[in-house]
Amino acid sequence: MADRTYVLIDGENLDATLGVSILRHPPKPAERPRWERVIEFARTLGSGEVVGLFFLDSTSGNTPWPFVAAIQNAGFRAVLLSGTGTEKVVDVGIQRTLEALVARDCDVLLGSHDRDFAPQVEQLLDSDHGVAMLGFPEMMSGVYAELGLQVHDLEYDVKAFNIRLPRIRVIPLTEFDPEEFLD
Repeated sequence: MADRTYVLIDGENLDATLGVSILRHPPKPAERPRWERVIEFARTLGSGEVVGLFFLDSTSGNTPWPFVAAIQNAGFRAVLLSGTGTEKVVDVGIQRTLEALVARDCDVLLGSHDRDFAPQVEQLLDSDHGVAMLGFPEMMSGVYAELGLQVHDLEYDVKAFNIRLPRIRVIPLTEFDPEEFLD
């Protein structure tokens, strides 16, 4: 087991998936994840230090400073990136970070559904790093299942929400509670 776990969060991807695919509206503050719970969950996965990096696109100049303060208070370090407006700065930043982690003794928990990180994740796996995904499994790119990665459900495993999300998912019979469908 590694001495350190890096939690890399693709903020735009998780927020867009939550808003567009699950809630079908921009998430209200009460509908957003409690990010401190992600750090707490990551601590349960390993025995070492947890370093949280939360990637945001600040190209427009409209950096959400109250949100940056909130994620920093939750234990993350904000990684604010900017570019020319044509590149996917968050994706490139995460890709470069994953590449840099190959040389370190660490595990990685990647919060995204985006397949753009598959080459770097595969490189980490080839270098014997522990790698897992974080998000909504039903929205996750199939490439991560092909790589054999474990996916930690942001709602059910991490318990990052104070509300029940309106998700449609396959429920293992051992977890099925008909009361959830009778209200």
